[in-house]
Amino acid sequence: MRAKEELPECPVATAVSLIGGKWKLLILRNLKERPWRFNELQRSIDGISQKVLTDSLRQMMSDGLAYRHDYHEQPPRVEYGLTELGTKMLPIVNSLADFGNYYKSLFEQN
Repeated sequence: MRAKEELPECPVATAVSLIGGKWKLLILRNLKERPWRFNELQRSIDGISQKVLTDSLRQMMSDGLAYRHDYHEQPPRVEYGLTELGTKMLPIVNSLADFGNYYKSLFEQN
C-alpha cells in the first residue's frame, strides 16, 4: 500500500489514482465475479497486452486491491481475485456500469 504522504489530498483523486485508466476498471469488473487465471483474464479484456495486464495486477496488489494465489502445482496454477479492500471499490464499478447502461439507453429511445 502507498504511504499516506504519497496520496493526493483530494479523496476523489486518491480513488482515481487507484483505479485510474481504462484497464484497471475492466480488471475490477471481471474480478468482482470470481477469481480468474491470468490467461483467461487476458482473453476476456479485449486489447490488453500481457505486459499491461501484469503491470496493472501488480499495481493493484501493491495497493491492496487484488491478491494473487499460487497453488504450487505442476503445471503452475495461479489465480487473481479481489481483496476485502478491493470489494469496497465495487459500488464505483457498479455505478459506472449503471450510468453506461443509462447512456446507451438514450440512443435506443430515438
